[in-house]
Amino acid sequence: MVQQTADRFRAAVEKGDLGAIEELFAPDVRFYSPVKFTPFEGRPMVMGLFGVLLRTFEDFRYIGRFEGAAETSAPAAAGDGGGAMDASVLLFRTTVRGKEIHGIDLLHFDEDGLIKEFTVMVRPQSAVAALGAAVYEGLVADGLVPGPDAAPRS
Repeated sequence: MVQQTADRFRAAVEKGDLGAIEELFAPDVRFYSPVKFTPFEGRPMVMGLFGVLLRTFEDFRYIGRFEGAAETSAPAAAGDGGGAMDASVLLFRTTVRGKEIHGIDLLHFDEDGLIKEFTVMVRPQSAVAALGAAVYEGLVADGLVPGPDAAPRS
């Protein structure tokens, strides 16, 4: 089931099919970005982020995959023993604002085979900066995060 989910996810991303991507995420999915310390949480927010990513990436392509098990990034809940979950690593290449990016998507799956946690790691550092700026601008433009001129909350 996990391999099928990873295959379906890869195909949906390569087609830019947000609807197909959405049905593969658990409702409480967490997305760990290379440019933000805390995760994006919940399917609506992660799907908003994916809309921005699909518009931002130029020539996105997956170039390899590994299967196995790994602990998630989330702290283990008291009494659950932590432990590893089924996981897939998808290697990719893309370009953002003229910077070539090499990266991996680490997908953790829940007991139903849905993507529960999604972690992205990219290199080199100059590409991380370009990606972070482009994604932030897209999130602001889509109203998903406040812009730099937003009034502070009291």
